[in-house]
Amino acid sequence: MFNADTFFKQRLSEHMKEMNRYLRYIFNQHLMIAMLFLISGLAYYYQQWLETLDPGFPAPLLIGVVFGLLASYSPVRTLLKEADIVFLLPLEPKLHRYFKLTIGYSFFTQLYLLILAAAALAPLFFAAGLGDGFASYLLVFFVLLVFKLWNLHMNWWMLKIRNVNIRRGEQTLRVVLNIGCFWLFLRGDLMAAAVLTVLFVALLIADFSISRKQGGLAWDLLIEKDQARMQAFYRIANQFADVPHLKTKVHKRQSVVNLFTSRVPFEQKDTYDYLFRVTFVRGGDYFGLFLRLTILAGVIIYFIPNLWVQLAFALLFLYLTGFQLIGLWKHHRTIAWMDLYPVPDDTRKHALLALLQQLAIIQAVLLSLVFLFRADVLGFGLALIVGLVFGVGFVRMYVPKRLK
Repeated sequence: MFNADTFFKQRLSEHMKEMNRYLRYIFNQHLMIAMLFLISGLAYYYQQWLETLDPGFPAPLLIGVVFGLLASYSPVRTLLKEADIVFLLPLEPKLHRYFKLTIGYSFFTQLYLLILAAAALAPLFFAAGLGDGFASYLLVFFVLLVFKLWNLHMNWWMLKIRNVNIRRGEQTLRVVLNIGCFWLFLRGDLMAAAVLTVLFVALLIADFSISRKQGGLAWDLLIEKDQARMQAFYRIANQFADVPHLKTKVHKRQSVVNLFTSRVPFEQKDTYDYLFRVTFVRGGDYFGLFLRLTILAGVIIYFIPNLWVQLAFALLFLYLTGFQLIGLWKHHRTIAWMDLYPVPDDTRKHALLALLQQLAIIQAVLLSLVFLFRADVLGFGLALIVGLVFGVGFVRMYVPKRLK
């Protein structure tokens, strides 16, 4: 006899074991220290910025956008596997209780994002003079929880629709309504906020009505969405540990590939130089990670006024980027034909170290240029020298130990 509660507990237990298997590697000592340093620095300058907050600053719009986006981002973790499309299909009428439990699980696993965002934006809420005290902010947070539950159910209902254009259109409209409701509510325009809330509820009812008319669950879509989220987690975990379940995604990016490989000689000894460069641009998310961390570091450095803290953040992001890119070493671990390359084994290690050193130099130069945008010549010189020394030292002294 099929029991939905027992089946959910079994799937949840398997899922938690799989997550915990890699989380202990992700939240290692190095990363925790870096995160603590980053959060402490940002919190200090965030508090200083609030003390000089302009009365005309659009705090309701900023908080409304953040809360609206968090409410809109409401994926449902169904915990389904690829084989379920065959073995669970006959049990679909009995799975209603199971999917209700997965929606509840999705809500509680995403609750931490709401709490962190609410905690981070509370000082801005009070500094901007919004509401009538702590009770007002609690009311805003309660509204956020209600909208989050609504969005979770709407997202679940729309997963029965196979037409991707309909799903994208509904999601776009939902994001606009979410942001509009929170923005108007925070600025005190309760009548307009009520009108948008009514429109949002009308969309909720329309989504429910459309989903009821569908013949059944879109099993392939549910499994595809859930597997995509697990692969995103595996890509992060792969930077810290060997993940055999990872399915790498290949991106074309031909123009970027040409930029990175144009100077690589067409010779046997440069086989791994070419391979690692192409892998960095096209394989996995290495190229995107490099860009995101560089842009984030540049934004932080630009807005922090203290030179020494700016240099510390530059070194921190150089370390984080280099540490993450070490995963290139294991990217091709399952490809046996690499062992047949007629090249010495040392060339592989030297090729990776050369690429990481070039990337560290590029990132150090880009971060130092941020100081020029601030017209800080001294900062530019210090950031360039310190960044180059740290990047080269990190690659030559730290990375070889990690590769062993």
